[in-house]
Amino acid sequence: MEITELTPAERRVWDAFPRGVPVDFRTGVETEDDPETGAGWGPERTVRGEVLRALLISGRQEDGEVAALRVMGARISGTLNVRYATAEYAVLLAGCHFEQVPNLYGAQLRQLNLNNSVLPGLAAATVRIDGVLRLTDCRISGPVRLGGSRITQALFLDRTRIGVNADGSTADNDEAVLQLNHVITGDDMCLPALVVHGECRLDGAAVTGQVLLNDAELLNPGATALQAETLTVGTDVHAMRIRVEGRTNVRGSRIPGQLNLAYARLSNPGGVAVRAGSCTVGELWLREAVPIRGRVNLRRAQIDLIHADPAVWPRDVRLDGLTYTTLLPHLPAEQRLPLLGREEEGYVPYAYEQLTAAYRRIGDDDAARTVQLAKQRTHRATLPGYARVWGYLQDVTVGYGFRPVRAAAWLFSLLLIGALAYGLHRPPPLKAGEAPPFSASFYTLDLLLPIIDFGQEKAFNPQGWYQYLSYLLIAAGWLLATTIAAGITRSVSRQ
Repeated sequence: MEITELTPAERRVWDAFPRGVPVDFRTGVETEDDPETGAGWGPERTVRGEVLRALLISGRQEDGEVAALRVMGARISGTLNVRYATAEYAVLLAGCHFEQVPNLYGAQLRQLNLNNSVLPGLAAATVRIDGVLRLTDCRISGPVRLGGSRITQALFLDRTRIGVNADGSTADNDEAVLQLNHVITGDDMCLPALVVHGECRLDGAAVTGQVLLNDAELLNPGATALQAETLTVGTDVHAMRIRVEGRTNVRGSRIPGQLNLAYARLSNPGGVAVRAGSCTVGELWLREAVPIRGRVNLRRAQIDLIHADPAVWPRDVRLDGLTYTTLLPHLPAEQRLPLLGREEEGYVPYAYEQLTAAYRRIGDDDAARTVQLAKQRTHRATLPGYARVWGYLQDVTVGYGFRPVRAAAWLFSLLLIGALAYGLHRPPPLKAGEAPPFSASFYTLDLLLPIIDFGQEKAFNPQGWYQYLSYLLIAAGWLLATTIAAGITRSVSRQ
């Protein structure tokens, strides 16, 4: 391009580039400098995309100066097309209005800053940025394609609005409006207060630092709002107060630190709200989060700590294979058990074993026994009729062995019944003149306790139905005494 073809505004940019001097077209009047009104800016603030491309490719420099493209408050007409180009310069196009989608596909840039600009989209897949990529406070109506990009430092999309037209209406996009799939950043991915109307895709992204999504809004009702399968994060994902309307899919992600969803609002009524199967997470925080609307899938996930009130979880969950170490806040087992009953696949033994182990790790043996008892009761519903009868009998009498105190109460009740029955109707001695003095209480204890022998059972021989009563007491004694002994053994072995 010949220099003589440049407009006065373009010449300012052309002359400033070799020295890296900023060119500011802003007037200082807020209403006039709003990039949303940039379509009406005149030639005094208009720079063609072809001119910017020529600067970045020509490599115009002055000795002793560091060239850079630094423009503020301009209307970029035509297309800024640096596809596959290599430009060893920092690019700052802040507060600008782009008429057409910039094409940076496969380009290599020193640094890119489009803060507070208005764009119809951004085509920058596989771009290489040897520094920071800043898209703070941008308003972008069309798709942002950054898939496969390599950013050596941080990516900033804070307070940016994507997928919304200038009049506030939602743009009609047939693809994910924010494409960060397979992006690699050498530092943080900063997306606080980001607003996306459509799908946000982070599949396979690798973030060396942390992902910040505090106060973000990802809105795609009835479809996928956040698609982040196999996302890898170096430290934490902070998404406090995030609002997601649509499916959140983070299956297979790796977050060694904290996944903080405190005060979050996750909603996808009638569908899957959260799919986090096969994830590995250090800590999952749902403290004070709004109850999730839609199904939750945590199958085969591995989470060290889960901080969530039971009221957060929806009616339908999938927990088979979920492994965790600690549950917070510490609550009675009765408040956590209803969640296991919401399992879509019905009775899942593994879920009960995990909850039992969590209580035992903190020394709450009573809660652990409560969970095991609930497990047996749930399992009973899956058995045939005859097995259920035996299950009901075990439950009522000894609580499947997890209620030894109940067994002791039954033992004491049978002792009273036997003592009363044999006290009113003394059984005849087996051998007259050789029997010791009869004691109804100790005779009943002899029947009930299978090991202790007071010499009463062998000396007397009850008749009629009293004999059948003795058989019943012997059988019940074996069952109850064994249950009590097993309960004591479990308690001692865990000390």
